[in-house]
Amino acid sequence: MDIASLVGFIGAFAMIGGAMVVGGGLGPFVDTPSVLIVIGGTFFAAMYTTPIGTFFGSFGAMAKAFLPPVKKQNVLIERMVELAGVARKDGMMALEGQEVPDKFFGKGMQLLVDGADETKLVQQLNQEIKSMKGRHEANQNVVKAWIDLAPAMGMIGTLIGLVLMLGNMEEVKSIGPSMAVALLTTMYGAILANVIFGPMLTKLEGYTAYEVTYREMIVLGLRNIARGESPRNIQDQMVSNLPPKMRAKIEAA
Repeated sequence: MDIASLVGFIGAFAMIGGAMVVGGGLGPFVDTPSVLIVIGGTFFAAMYTTPIGTFFGSFGAMAKAFLPPVKKQNVLIERMVELAGVARKDGMMALEGQEVPDKFFGKGMQLLVDGADETKLVQQLNQEIKSMKGRHEANQNVVKAWIDLAPAMGMIGTLIGLVLMLGNMEEVKSIGPSMAVALLTTMYGAILANVIFGPMLTKLEGYTAYEVTYREMIVLGLRNIARGESPRNIQDQMVSNLPPKMRAKIEAA
């Protein structure tokens, strides 16, 4: 579980809920028709923007916003340097059966074992990266749809409430409460877009960028192994992607 995501999510709702409680309790801020318009309406409108499989699959991707990346770049570099030493000493066939951190790394290494040249290796692995980015972008587009549509649904709900209120102007005392209920949909839409899905999209985009960098490091390392570069040269090229402190730690090892 990613602590920053969890604490941020709970903290944001705690601050909003706390303000509501201090202002008079949660009761005035709960309205079932408003919830149906904003959450239900946004759900189906967002479904309209994408194929059904992508829409429902996006919920699994959303959950990853609360999970930290499990792939460690420093572990990747250490393993790549070890394998470069094996390949330089015993040849590419010696790489077969070696343990690697993930499937993408294993696929690239198998290409080397099968005799793929540098051009074919890079081309195929880059295509894998492109496909991964496409899948991630499809899921993130669903999140963007929630961000765009939730405030719009909130405004629609507010307009519905205002129409109903103006149609019943004979009861002057009901104008204030009716206006408050009408504005709730706008509030719900703003919360959905800016408290839930906005930060979630930023997190998912960051994870995609991290995954792309991780895979590009794999391509760089395997390409240099195919060229017969020394393990030290491979390490020097790969550590350029790391933060300064982690880079210094690896270089000092």
